[in-house]
Amino acid sequence: MSNSTQPLGIQIIGTQRSGSNLLRVMLDQSSEIVSPHPAHVLVTFVPLLELYGDLDTETYKVLINDVVDYVEANPVPWDGITIDRDWIFENSNVYSLFEINRLIYEQAAICKKAKYWCCKSMANVHYADELESHSPNLKYIYLYRDGRDVAVSFKKAIVGEKHIYHLARQWKYDQEACIELADRIEKDRFFALNYETLIAQPEAVIKDLCSFLDITYNENMLSFYNSHESKATAAAGEMWQNLEKPIMRNNTGKFHKELTHEEIEIFELVNQNVLQKLDYPLFTALTNTQLISEDAIEQYGMDNKILKKEILVKARKSDLEHREPQLIILRKIKERAAELVIQSSAGL
Repeated sequence: MSNSTQPLGIQIIGTQRSGSNLLRVMLDQSSEIVSPHPAHVLVTFVPLLELYGDLDTETYKVLINDVVDYVEANPVPWDGITIDRDWIFENSNVYSLFEINRLIYEQAAICKKAKYWCCKSMANVHYADELESHSPNLKYIYLYRDGRDVAVSFKKAIVGEKHIYHLARQWKYDQEACIELADRIEKDRFFALNYETLIAQPEAVIKDLCSFLDITYNENMLSFYNSHESKATAAAGEMWQNLEKPIMRNNTGKFHKELTHEEIEIFELVNQNVLQKLDYPLFTALTNTQLISEDAIEQYGMDNKILKKEILVKARKSDLEHREPQLIILRKIKERAAELVIQSSAGL
């Protein structure tokens, strides 16, 4: 495939539960962008790469098959997109998971005849060096939201951390990586916006974003909730159900009612510098430093594990069922690797 026809890439970065699916489906209304629901290829498979050993022709093809199987089992199907495993192998410049990830999204754009592919796996910011190596012209959209509201949302979600301390640490880790990336790449490849402005002034923000991407603004971007993609995403999980509704312009500051004063102070003790850098005010005195003492943090770790188990018990059966196909694939990958170790030990 020549460079002249190669689709361009967009990577949305930040922390989940920041309105990223809202932004994704808005962008997906443009015929120039294909933005499928993320399968989170990198965060899922980077920890598994050691199971594949040194990638040669054979093991690279196995990795391609596993990743594509995983994408095809996504809770929200990639409608109208066919992924060709042989095409990925033939177009790989090197044997790398990051190459597979890029080529999967390029195929999606080719299937939809789009100028851009857009990946919403926000934690990919932590693989920025590898992304830059494999997609040197990648454009980044940094979407951020008041981390205390992000924490409120995660507490109810089927995924993610659950204790306020761990949520605060995750948000800090993600925002600092985004801010650091913004400082070291070209300004014409980095667009930052906050959720609060997006929902308050959606037309103005989306028009600015279209200008950044050099694409045509489409009024359908604001009526995203009528789209097939929004309805399919909303049907796949309780935490995405708002995608069937118009923008909720008052969906901010929920933490004032839903977090305790102590929880807000824990979050602010961890994140005071990042909050202020992103222009979010502080609401506590930051004097109760015992809230983040070693003993307190040890207890938070135990509490976090309990809360994670409780959320799964309370989760809708359909939400768990939508995620099961991907979990089965991951179990099979680990079982296969374990079997190979046994065979190797037995000299088979």
